[in-house]
Amino acid sequence: MATAISRDEVTHLATLSQLQLSEDEITALQDDLSRILEYVTQLSELDTSGIEPTYQVTDLENVGRHDEVVEPRITRDELLSLSPEEKDNQIQVPKVL
Repeated sequence: MATAISRDEVTHLATLSQLQLSEDEITALQDDLSRILEYVTQLSELDTSGIEPTYQVTDLENVGRHDEVVEPRITRDELLSLSPEEKDNQIQVPKVL
């Protein structure tokens, strides 16, 4: 079964996507989109009733941790003493614009 997409459908999609296409691009996209739809039609004809969905193929898992309040190992005064410049009890840095 050939699934064809019309020139009007391609221009409508281009308008929705805010694309300006030349005549050659419209023709090329018409052909490409028709082939994509044919492939999707082929895939939809496959019997996948006994196949489990594949959600993750790399066996990676989300790694998380509980939020915990940790007391700082260094005091504010110690941090400020490590900075190159300090002003009004804050670290002074150059302006970045």
